[in-house]
Amino acid sequence: GGAMQWLVKAIETEIIPRLMAAHKDGLPQQSRVATSQLIRQEDVQAFVDIVLQHDAAVCRHFVDSVRSRGIGLPSIYLDLFTPAARQLGGLWVDDRCDFTQVTIALWRIQQLMYDLSPDFRQDQDVPVVRQRRIMLMPVPGSQHTLGILMVSEFFRRAGWIVWTDPTATRERLVDAIHDEWFDIAGISVGSVAQLEGLPRFVAELRRSSNNSSLIIMAGGPLIHQHPEYADQIGADTITTDAESAVAEAERLVSMQPARNAEVGFP
Repeated sequence: GGAMQWLVKAIETEIIPRLMAAHKDGLPQQSRVATSQLIRQEDVQAFVDIVLQHDAAVCRHFVDSVRSRGIGLPSIYLDLFTPAARQLGGLWVDDRCDFTQVTIALWRIQQLMYDLSPDFRQDQDVPVVRQRRIMLMPVPGSQHTLGILMVSEFFRRAGWIVWTDPTATRERLVDAIHDEWFDIAGISVGSVAQLEGLPRFVAELRRSSNNSSLIIMAGGPLIHQHPEYADQIGADTITTDAESAVAEAERLVSMQPARNAEVGFP
């Protein structure tokens, strides 16, 4: 259970405090908050059920309804998201939910945090036109979602815009890479069984990509053990951990021609 504990701990000790810092001016004086403006235990319970069972739009709608009671974002982060993340970790430890259900639920909470926090997402040092974009995915249909969550957190911290949806089908991923600009597509490979059909999928991503010099990066448990599989998949580069993934991504993108040269060409 180390990985799940790691994630719950990261949400509590790293992600939420950074979002809080982004909202430090909006922190309510706790003493002046009316009881009607506090998050209740049943709110947390309802939220846990929703992130386990519903997509991003339903989750967002629930959070908006809580905010409409006059509850500020800091309280949403601390009194709704933090206990919900803890409870999800507990459901998994007690075997009441499987690993994938819980990682996807935690991933939905993480997405909500970023969606709700424009101040946090706007990295002051990175001009918007130059902001780099990465699509991160497990092999479509795979149960291996936790690593993606961790890696996406490192990329966001480095000022990248991250697109990820662990539940996305192959078609959805191909459509997204065609419709939006990405500098890199990162694929996490969990097992030998997942190699089947992967070279074809990678070729399809390249063919469909809005960016004709799309970089394909492979990582994940299998690649860590067998870096030699990268050629078979058709990846440009491999990474062995989240931190080096960001460094390698920065290095490769900085070698590319300027993005503006690409825009407007088929």
